[in-house]
This record gives sequence, structure tokens and C-alpha cells, in this order.
Amino acid sequence: MYRRFTSIVSLVILALLAAAPAGAMTAEEAFADGNRLFRDDLYWAALLRYGQAAEQGMDTPLLHYNTGIAHYRAGQHIRARESLEKALVEPALRNAAHYNLGLNAWALGETDEALRWFRLVRNQQDDEKLQQLAAVASARILAAREGPAARPEASEQREDGREFAELEFHALLGYGQDSNVFRSPDQPYIDYADPDRPVVTPVVQSGAYVPFSLLARMRINSLPFEGFYGAYRLAGSYYLDEELENGNEYIHELSFGSLYERAEGDRERRVHSAFTLAQRDEVYYDPDDGAIRNVDDEAIEDRMNYVRYGPQLYARQSWDRLTLGIDLKAQLWDYEDTGVVPEYDHQFYAARLYGQYKFTPRSLFRVTAEYYSRRFGDRPSYDLDGQQRIGNPGIRYDYLAVGLRARHRLADSLWFGVDVEHTERTDQYVGYYDYSRDSIGAELHWSPGLRFELEGSAVYNLYDFPNAFAFHEPALARRTQESLDATLEARFHVTAHLSIVAEARHREVVSNDIRIQYDRTRYLIGVRWRQ
Repeated sequence: MYRRFTSIVSLVILALLAAAPAGAMTAEEAFADGNRLFRDDLYWAALLRYGQAAEQGMDTPLLHYNTGIAHYRAGQHIRARESLEKALVEPALRNAAHYNLGLNAWALGETDEALRWFRLVRNQQDDEKLQQLAAVASARILAAREGPAARPEASEQREDGREFAELEFHALLGYGQDSNVFRSPDQPYIDYADPDRPVVTPVVQSGAYVPFSLLARMRINSLPFEGFYGAYRLAGSYYLDEELENGNEYIHELSFGSLYERAEGDRERRVHSAFTLAQRDEVYYDPDDGAIRNVDDEAIEDRMNYVRYGPQLYARQSWDRLTLGIDLKAQLWDYEDTGVVPEYDHQFYAARLYGQYKFTPRSLFRVTAEYYSRRFGDRPSYDLDGQQRIGNPGIRYDYLAVGLRARHRLADSLWFGVDVEHTERTDQYVGYYDYSRDSIGAELHWSPGLRFELEGSAVYNLYDFPNAFAFHEPALARRTQESLDATLEARFHVTAHLSIVAEARHREVVSNDIRIQYDRTRYLIGVRWRQ
């Protein structure tokens, strides 16, 4: 009798809390009051407030997320799932929604569904705490499922919270327009590199193309915190007009390696090592008209095709606010042998160190130092008069770069960043092709509404060549060059996996060596699938 009486009193109190000021409340006020009631563990009253906010027109991912959590706490798991799935369209809430959908499925006894949601949380890179919580939850589910008789190897895997095999798959197919397929200059010029000094009138050609990309990655979690993976990547463009087929290009890459990832408290360590093998196919065309290049009446359209391969290593150690990392890479680039001109075969080495500090949960600052080198075997170095003479040693360019990065999240749906970098290139023969490059870039990410994301970025590069000449002609001025790259991408998430993508990319190069000067804009719309 006493319990029944107290239950009735509690329901009356909740009803009064929910209804008392309802008539005067706006949607925002009802939502705020629902949050207050939730913090006081009054979940049923909070749900009434959230319902009032929805009735007055509020329809935001955050409202759906909070409603889903309140339903979960109140034991209404079917309604919790419906609300949390509506919150998945907001990138800032997606990882938390995935985790809570896993908890909700677990409460319903749907362990396979729970493991699927927890796997998504473990595979993301944005929230380390949620990664750890998802790993623990997965381990508990697997332990309960397999029981104490499970074999020792499976027990070790459960401690890490990972399944034995995980598959990642991304695909994009679209339709686009290219304003300058062959990167042609838009003005006539005198070709001072030709002894006859001809006047060249480039032809800018535009047309439609089909962009495509695919990534398939299988990970085998064979040991606690360790695993192996194999991946295949394909990307390219196919032009629909037969006259533009010289612009077709594609690259595909196969990689395999090992991964070590371990998180303890606020510390995390990641070590990835891999061997990659890639092939690129494109036509070596003349930018002035898109035709295949010829030397001594012999076509050399395959000159820029190559195979590259080599090992790479990535290591990162993170604490609560500080992150330190290193990237190492060594590759051989084997270009097609055309016979009549020097090959582009070279060795590539790179090393990058970086440190990152999070001043607040919304702000970070990163410093990067990088060295890389390209060492050609067949291409002779330039003399100070701009000539490549037979007998000169092979070209070797060494690069040193220092960069600064700052990122700040203004709101859950809006963040921006700024990057600056200074690069020094050294031509190791006599310094003809030395340059310094200053870069400044900015990027912005905004989620202005339900299911919608917008990203924009731009990078400006200014080069200073102290020794090189325009057209490699000593009678002309020192070479000048600057470039601008800008990208704008919009994504509409139809489901958690399927998106419609629209993108615009612009590149502009300005130089007194008119051969390399061009304007190019590419637009595309496509469908993207992420699993």
C-alpha cells in the first residue's frame, strides 16, 4: 500500500513539473528545462519537456539525441533506438549516438547489433574515451557469449574488445565537368625553350567525365592490441568525349602491414607499418593541345606511367593534451622506359616529426618538421645556364619544411583551421633549381542542418626561384610562380552509410613561364557509400 501510494505521488509530482509552466514556454525553454530534469534523474518528466519542444517546432539532432538517452534511461528501448538513429546525421553526435545505440541494443538482448555499433565506435579516430568504452563493452558481450570454456586465444582477443576480422569499404561514383582537361595556358606565348622561338596558341578544352574511387580494407585482429591488414585502393577519371580520352587517368594501390593500438587511461599508442605497391596510368600529353607528345617522330605517351613501392612506418603517442608522432617512408618510383628521353625513375625518402597540444577540448596547435628527398637516376642535373647536359650527375632535390597548424571548434556544428608552412628545396648539383615556398591555408567545416555537411578549404603557395630562368632561358627573367587550390564540398546523408556528394575544385597556376600557367575548375556530383 505504501509503495503504491508513493508511486502515485511521484507520478503526480512529475506531471506537475512537466505541465506547470508549459503554456508560457518556447521550444528552446522546454528543451532547456528537459535537460535540467534529466540531470535530476527525472527521465519521464524530461521526456514530456522534450515532447513539448518537438511540438513547438524544434527538430534538431541534439533534441533527438537527448530524447533517445532519456528513453533509454526510462527503459523504453525501442523508442530510444528510433530517436538515436535520427541523431546520426549530425557528425558531432555520431560517435556518441553509435555508442549509445550499442548500449541500447545490448539492453534489448540484441548482441550482434550491439557489437556492430560498438565496432563503429572503435574504428573512429575522433574520441579516444568512447573507443575505450566501446572496447570494454564489446569484450563483456563476447565474454558472456563464449563463456568460461572459450579458448585462451579468444579470451585474449576479448580483452582488447575487437572482433577477429573487420571489413571497411568506401566507394564513390559520380558525374563531373572539367573546364580545362589538359591544363592548357589560356593565352598565346613564344616558346623560348624551342630554338626556333615559335608562337604557340594553346587550345583550352573542356568536357564531361566520370570520377570513381574505391577502398576495401580487411583487418585481422590476431593478438591483443595487434593486428594485420590488407587494403586495395582505386581512383581515377574517365572522360566521356573520345577526343578527350588522353585525359583519362587512374591509380590503384595495394598495401599490407601490421597495426598496434593500445589505450590505457588518458594514454594511447599507435604504431602502423606497411608495404605499399601502386601503379599509375596516364597519357603524357602536350598541354597546348592535349595531343600525345612525340620526340623524333616517336610517341612517348607512356612516359609518366609508373609503379612505386616501398615500406612506411607511422607511430604516435598521445596523452590527455599532448600528442607526438613520427612518419617514415622509403619508395622506389619506376617509370615507363620510352628509350628516346631520360626516365623519371627515382628514389623517394621522407621523414616527418610533429607535436600537437590541445589547449582546450575545442582548440589545438600542431608543429611539424619534415624532410624529404627525390633522387633521380637517369635525368641529368641542370647547369646554371638552365641546360641539362649529358654527363651531369642525376638530379637530387632535398626538401626541408616547417609547418604550423591551429584548429578551433566554434560550436558543435562549426570548426575552422589555419595552416602555414615554409619549404626550402635544394638542388644538390649547382643549385639551379633551388626554391623557397611559403604556403598559407584555411579550412572550414559546417553542419548547418539535418543530414547536411559543408566543407571548404584553400591553399595559396608563393615560390621564390633565386637561380632558375623562365623557359630555362638565361636571356629571360628569373622564374616566378604562385598557385591557388580551393575546394568546396557538400554532403547530404541519405542514410548512415549512403550520401550524395557535390564538389567543386579550382586550381590556378601563374608564372612567367607560360607553359605551366593554367586555370582549371572541376565540378562533380556523385553517390558515396561508406561501410
